[in-house]
Amino acid sequence: MLFSGTKLSDLSPTSVIIILLGFLSLGGSIYYFIDLAAGVLQEEKFAIDQQAFDFVRATSFDGLEPILKVVTQAGSVILITVASLALAVYLLFFSKMSRWVGIYFIVSMGGISSLTALLKSQFGRERPEFLGEYHGATSSFPSGHAAGAFVFYFFIIYLVFISQLRTQWKWIINISLALIALIIGMTRVYMGVHFFTDVAAGFLFALAWLLICIISLEVTLWHQRRRQEEGQMDYENKNQLIKNVPVSSPDGKKLE
Repeated sequence: MLFSGTKLSDLSPTSVIIILLGFLSLGGSIYYFIDLAAGVLQEEKFAIDQQAFDFVRATSFDGLEPILKVVTQAGSVILITVASLALAVYLLFFSKMSRWVGIYFIVSMGGISSLTALLKSQFGRERPEFLGEYHGATSSFPSGHAAGAFVFYFFIIYLVFISQLRTQWKWIINISLALIALIIGMTRVYMGVHFFTDVAAGFLFALAWLLICIISLEVTLWHQRRRQEEGQMDYENKNQLIKNVPVSSPDGKKLE
């Protein structure tokens, strides 16, 4: 886990920094998501959306589209669902980690899917006008594709971070996973399925939700350690009391 021990005094300086960065990221992601959401509700035209599409047109080349189709599938509903089920089974029944990790992974994935669907129904933003051969079954804001991929890959990043792998491998794996998640989001803009602000909002909302889940998981594990420690102390105290009780012989004399 990210943090060990059962007391605040057990936190290392690094742990304190991680906690502060986590809460700052949570607050920042919520703030900027609300800012984007307010603009969408007011039907504001974001300049960055047009700039992103202009950039796509300027940088597109023959042979790029097949690559994008493959990359975007790494965040598809089917692939993420199947991979999530497989990982959940592993975490719940085969991993040495606490089962709470598997439970919170399920909550994080199920939650992001349900919440983005709810948000889409509330905002009702239309898709870009030039979808071409691609079709969006739901409204555009926020991008569920980007949000789902973000939570899935970044939860794995969390698992790798708390694992016993060597530091250099953690960096290699986590940077690769982060790039995959971010590139998946960007493919949605390149393919004309989403506005840039849809993807940005998907990432921001996913970050906030993921941080809430991970913070809740860490608090749950902290309480679990507290209960285990208190149970161990009670057991040791009872044993000590039993040892201190004087034992008497049948004739009433105390035995040393």
